[in-house]
Amino acid sequence: MAKKDEKSKKNAPLIGIDIGGTGIKGGIVDLKKGKLVGDRVRIPTPQPSTPESVAEVVAQVVAELSARPDAPAPDSPVGVTFPGIIQHGVVHSAANVDKSWLEMDIDALLTARLGRPVEVINDADAAGLAEARFGAGEFVEGTVLVITLGTGIGSAFIFDGKLVPNAELGHLEIDGFDAESKASAVARERDGLSWEEYSVLLQRYFSHLEFLFSPELFIVGGGISKRADEYLPRLQLRTPIVPAELKNEAGIVGAALEIALKHKLAK
Repeated sequence: MAKKDEKSKKNAPLIGIDIGGTGIKGGIVDLKKGKLVGDRVRIPTPQPSTPESVAEVVAQVVAELSARPDAPAPDSPVGVTFPGIIQHGVVHSAANVDKSWLEMDIDALLTARLGRPVEVINDADAAGLAEARFGAGEFVEGTVLVITLGTGIGSAFIFDGKLVPNAELGHLEIDGFDAESKASAVARERDGLSWEEYSVLLQRYFSHLEFLFSPELFIVGGGISKRADEYLPRLQLRTPIVPAELKNEAGIVGAALEIALKHKLAK
């Protein structure tokens, strides 16, 4: 019986939460398909976004999802993303949230608040993991680099389907500048660049990544990936480069997938 129960837990739906600078989103994730079960829940990120106030909103999102008929077991683990470097559950950078997060044990904070196991992963890492498992990187062996173009440049380094965490590739120095200061989506808008002009900067950035890592595939995410046909065809790389497929659900799916893998609840 125990073996049967254990087998039934494999790939069972889990809750994923995506903490952002403006919104905290969550959903129940079908880990067989990499899709949400039902609609996602979104609550604005509290301002100031202190650990206590954010933990309270995360608890509200989890409570709303847990009240649904198809919710996972009340003691099931919850995966959470955070916009910063996370090492052993501790926050080491906090770009778009309150600085009081720095050096906070976020795993311990949320585990205590929710009364169930919680593990936190960098937001770009979560999106990349989901994209590699269920999106454009599915079945691709070797190195896959998932690059998100937004306020900055986020990145996820995937090797043979496994995440190498906290690869901050947006901070590579190119021509004396942090890459994201010139080649992020926000930088394009700030500098009033045409798609053709922006493509020149992206060419420089992706050529540098290609030289350093020789990946099998680049996947480009972020809101700007909706306009991928404006710039991806202009890039000349030996590595295939494609837009991300999971869009706004990637962080939620990746958060649930990461904790499922950690707790051996996913194949």
